[in-house]
Amino acid sequence: MHDVTTRAGVRARVGRRSAWILGAAGIAAASLALAGCAAPSNEGDATTEETTIRFLYATGDETWNSVVESVVDSFNEQSETTTVQLDPLPAGSDYATALKTMDATGNWPAVVDMRDTLTYVDAGKLAPIPDSVTELIDPEAVGTASDGNVYTVPYSALNGEIGLNIVYNKDYFEENDLEVPETYQDFLDLLGDIKANGQAPLATAAAEVWPSDQLWKQLAAPYFAEWSDEGGFWNAAAAGDATIEDLREPLQELVDITNEYVLEGWQSTADAQTTTLLVNDMAVMATSSAGIGRLNDINKVDPEFNAGLFIVPDEDGAINVLKNAVNGDTAGGLAISAQAAEDEAQLASATEFLEFFYQVDTANLMEENGWLAPNIVAADEIERNTSIPGAEDYFALLENPNLAWFENVSELSTFSAFNTFFRQARIELQDGQSSIDDTIAKVQAEFDKTVAAG
Repeated sequence: MHDVTTRAGVRARVGRRSAWILGAAGIAAASLALAGCAAPSNEGDATTEETTIRFLYATGDETWNSVVESVVDSFNEQSETTTVQLDPLPAGSDYATALKTMDATGNWPAVVDMRDTLTYVDAGKLAPIPDSVTELIDPEAVGTASDGNVYTVPYSALNGEIGLNIVYNKDYFEENDLEVPETYQDFLDLLGDIKANGQAPLATAAAEVWPSDQLWKQLAAPYFAEWSDEGGFWNAAAAGDATIEDLREPLQELVDITNEYVLEGWQSTADAQTTTLLVNDMAVMATSSAGIGRLNDINKVDPEFNAGLFIVPDEDGAINVLKNAVNGDTAGGLAISAQAAEDEAQLASATEFLEFFYQVDTANLMEENGWLAPNIVAADEIERNTSIPGAEDYFALLENPNLAWFENVSELSTFSAFNTFFRQARIELQDGQSSIDDTIAKVQAEFDKTVAAG
């Protein structure tokens, strides 16, 4: 139990580090229809004001969902001043649309699992994260906006997009003398060998739009990496130095692999369903963006399943991985809404929750649930969970000598809307609704509109 027993005491902590030591923690999400409220409660002769805050977060990964529930339950049990309510955004919902609706109705929660960050910072919809929160986090894991304020803080370890990988059945590989590919040609040969054995090589998902990134980003990474030193492909394209035509080759690779090797029904497959497809031997491999979280999901469904993971290499064997962005429109993280910050009690409670989120005990609770805890200052005290089958593959990627980090963060404040358009265009291309020429043309036209509006 922390030592703050009055709402005034909590308010006094906003902007400085709290002195209380926290137990295990949790994220909280709240219904868009619920409003924050404060109610007095009696405890002996003392009166404590309790504030209810909402926390909106995206779902889709079962491990993340369980982490959220565990952390929020733990926080609510120990807090005498704040209740965080859970109401996750349903899987399959378009997050960008949900944020726009939330903004249009003026119904912002106190804490938001943020998307389109720069757009909403520029629009004045987010409040600066207090110093008492940011000083708990490794300085390299947070970044200031142009006004010098921090608006989002990470909800997981910033290990780049290593979470975007291929999860596979290790036992099948061993039984059929298959190996993890060391080059892109090896990957194509692997797909062919599995298909020749009569099995579906790869399961992917597109029932939600965003999982379409999971295979695309691995195929496009070598091409994006070529522009890393020039500020990233999208910034080069905005400056007129690159075009969508430069992505013709990975787009063609995406179509070819989808047509030849991807399990049918991918257009209506939800991301979380690929776990079931894998453990039921309906596919030998599956795309993922959940990293260890997906491995943990698999282990929960079938503890005997021997899972592994790898990232599709380029033709020279490099494993190109996008660095995490701590700023920009593509950067995600936890944020405090400006609407909540206008209410002193809401701001204090949001700060209290985020302070709890970045404590060692909270990090340990996340790790126990199969999540990679955020990069906190006291990271050396975290008890890492390496018991999940396949987790050693994930951590080995971080030490792989062929790992090549690259940057590709757009400076366009409206890039996220274009990115959603690009994802949908790729799905239509994969589904045969659009030719590659038409896709390139319409994506280029949409990008040009985005640049003009930016």
